[in-house]
Amino acid sequence: MSGSKSSGGELGLAAVWAIAVGGMVGGGIFSTLGVVISSAGHWAALSFVLGGLVAYATGHSLAALTVEKDEAGGVYSFLRDLGFTGLARFSAWVLLAGYVLTCAVYAYTVGAYLGQAIGGPSWLPPAMAATAILTMTGINLRGAGQAAGVEIAIVVVKLTILAGLAAFGLAHFEAEKLSIAQQPGLIGIVIGAASVFMAYEGFELVAYDYDEMKDRKRVMRRIMPLAIGSAALIYVLVALAVPMLTGTQAVIEDGEVALSRAGQAALGTPGLIAVTIAAAFSTASAINATLFSSARLAREVAQDGGLPQGLGTKNAHGSPQWAVLTLAALALALAVMGGLDGLVSGASIVFLLVFGTLNALAVKENVGKRWITLPGAVLAFGALAVLVLHMLGVI
Repeated sequence: MSGSKSSGGELGLAAVWAIAVGGMVGGGIFSTLGVVISSAGHWAALSFVLGGLVAYATGHSLAALTVEKDEAGGVYSFLRDLGFTGLARFSAWVLLAGYVLTCAVYAYTVGAYLGQAIGGPSWLPPAMAATAILTMTGINLRGAGQAAGVEIAIVVVKLTILAGLAAFGLAHFEAEKLSIAQQPGLIGIVIGAASVFMAYEGFELVAYDYDEMKDRKRVMRRIMPLAIGSAALIYVLVALAVPMLTGTQAVIEDGEVALSRAGQAALGTPGLIAVTIAAAFSTASAINATLFSSARLAREVAQDGGLPQGLGTKNAHGSPQWAVLTLAALALALAVMGGLDGLVSGASIVFLLVFGTLNALAVKENVGKRWITLPGAVLAFGALAVLVLHMLGVI
């Protein structure tokens, strides 16, 4: 086991926070706000709170399991160590597919925002999407220190711009502007939270980087409330503020570029440019964080024989180069192809299933606080059931 490993990695608390927040506050808030509002109406902010509670419970379970086992790998390593080898490998493949998809969605989103701001030919958005992935791939190949330093800077910039947009909108707050024609009931709040749970996917990435943390047990215990709380706060503020600038119906209709329209409504062209920059930084940091961490998951699975051995090979900078390049190539292909809406709808199902399993494992292993882990499992699986029934048209 890895309990004897040194704890002298490169990643401090700030870098781990940036990886977690960067993984969460990526393309999600930019492309899914309209989805939440259409499902939950004026209770959209409450949907983000509910999703944040599930994410926090899962983060608590993940941190407790990781510290107890004292090894990297998240749900994959937990299942493997319990003897569920086949299920562990299946979970890793599903997660890696999900991470490729989310990287592609992030890149597709930044292409859409830049295309909206710049205009230009039809090939520009996919070209921008490809550029984002290639740039972040290059940074990742330079190793942990380089990737983490870039991540901290990107996260600070994007949160500053999003906080500014939220402050401007909230300064013009009128509760009636949050209403839509048909207000959903309580089930709409749950559907809204479940439908966009991908917006909270990302905090679990830090479990794959556990061996590269300084004082890893202390950092792992502290990171989840800080990172998930930061993401939930910005989501709630943006959900309340953006409808003040463009109107709720416009947020639903504008889809993936709703926030850039809100920036334009607030400050004209400078607002459009600022939000576009925030979108570019957000999606870039999400690609960076996801590539960085998922490549380390692929490396561990490869070292265990569950993937080709070459994916475990490190370059001179300590980066798992073939894992990074393989994941990036797949994400680039999907981003350039576009048309990912149907796949994105299923991404939340994947992550709710994985996060429910994480909470259930914490309950089974009796780690963490049961009054957090048990409700976390119930809420995650409950939201999963609601989302599946909603997608099937039952509710």
